[in-house]
Amino acid sequence: MSDQPARESQGGESTTTVVVAAVANLGIALAKAVAGVISGSSAMLSEAAHSVADTVTELMLLVSLKASDRPADEEHPLGYGGARYIWALLASVATFVGGGVFAIYDGVHTLTHREDPGDPLISYIVLAVAFVLEGYSLRTGLKQARGEADRLGVRLKRYLRRTPDTAVKAVVMEDSAALAGLLLAAAGLLAGQLTGSGVWDGVASLCIGVLLVYVARVLGRANSDLLIGRPLPREMRSAVRAELLADPHVVDVIELTTLLQGPDEALVAAKVDFRDMYSAADVERACDAMARRVRERFPAIRRVYLDPTPGPAQEPPESPAASSR
Repeated sequence: MSDQPARESQGGESTTTVVVAAVANLGIALAKAVAGVISGSSAMLSEAAHSVADTVTELMLLVSLKASDRPADEEHPLGYGGARYIWALLASVATFVGGGVFAIYDGVHTLTHREDPGDPLISYIVLAVAFVLEGYSLRTGLKQARGEADRLGVRLKRYLRRTPDTAVKAVVMEDSAALAGLLLAAAGLLAGQLTGSGVWDGVASLCIGVLLVYVARVLGRANSDLLIGRPLPREMRSAVRAELLADPHVVDVIELTTLLQGPDEALVAAKVDFRDMYSAADVERACDAMARRVRERFPAIRRVYLDPTPGPAQEPPESPAASSR
């Protein structure tokens, strides 16, 4: 049975998750910016930069989803799955520069200039509304992540740590950081209101900046690993090897190479030692049957390349003349 409907459903869910996050962050960014200017709060302006960075990030993730959805062609025979990780890596850079660096700079500026906090009422209102919207966006991302984790039979934490669907991972991490940032901004405003000092507002801005730098680092590392080339999980590699060894024509799997090419696309290449008693036609039929069984058992594996290779015991012995050289 084809897994195309499942792949289309997963891609559609990822797009919906990113769109919900982008719309929410755009409205929140405008509200935070207005509240920050009116109240003079450094933490609110940092949160506005945070939301702007998140909006840019989600727009880049949308571009990545569209770019990676193109089918393989003559110029790109292995498809465009890597395009998703290029755009997602750029999105993590946007989070670092647009959110983290600005928040740290604004926090340092507030601490060095000792600015007094203004009326925080409008900031509290905006933070409360933003918390509700960010919470809804996070709920959408977690719903998809939980569904995928359940389908794969792994825990949510492990899925988020290892998933090649970096769009969903980015939304969940950025929305989680957004909620934490809102709490930090509120704490800074409250401490400033109680003490009459703008120091707490600057400290909150610095904490928000550090949080965003951490999120950008985690997302950047995840995408760079996938761009460099990450194999299938260890358990899945073992299952693929066992599937190949289960064929009666096979003596051994000498070498097994796997490569993730996208959230629902992987490549398998293996050097396989076949029994000598079979003809070339038998080996060809065995390769075709084995590749078909691997794809049926693991729908994410789109390409299977098997190379009939003699094992070490079957290699011709080295001649005395060659060994004496």
